[in-house]
Amino acid sequence: MTYDFSSFKQKTKGTEEWLIKELTGIRTGRATVSFLDGVKVDSYGSLMNLAGVASVVTEDPKTIRVTPWDRSQTQAIEKAITAADLGVSVTVDDKGLRVIFPELTGERRQQLVKIAKQKLEDSKVALRRERGEISDDLNKKKKDGEMSEDEVMRSRTEMEKIMKDCEAHLEEFFAKKEKDILI
Repeated sequence: MTYDFSSFKQKTKGTEEWLIKELTGIRTGRATVSFLDGVKVDSYGSLMNLAGVASVVTEDPKTIRVTPWDRSQTQAIEKAITAADLGVSVTVDDKGLRVIFPELTGERRQQLVKIAKQKLEDSKVALRRERGEISDDLNKKKKDGEMSEDEVMRSRTEMEKIMKDCEAHLEEFFAKKEKDILI
């Protein structure tokens, strides 16, 4: 009998997706549309994603252009971006809003790298927790006679391979983000 790792593989993918999402939220000094994904705008009494009430495009490496579909929403959008406290400045002009990314200082870049490193560690802890649960389950199956010693060892080897692959992906995502921040 071989151990079913499908749930574990799903959780590793979920952890990778979580880390990517968290790292995307860390500002690198370069304007990216995904940076504003978490902004919620009070539009006609309900909270909506910014992309649901406006066109969001990068204007240049330091600026995002937000063009509301309904000009009356301009102030609500400005308020939402300001309230999100993203460390950017917002200006209103005749076309809509401009979100301007200030130049990052060396000290701030180091702080952002530390934040990204903490997100990486959080994702690794989540993986280790899952590995521990599977290890406990393998021990239980061995004790109950559902799996032999050899099957348990093969399963542990396969589990470690999955872990190493996932950790390598996580490190790769972090390295890319670190490079973006420090450039």
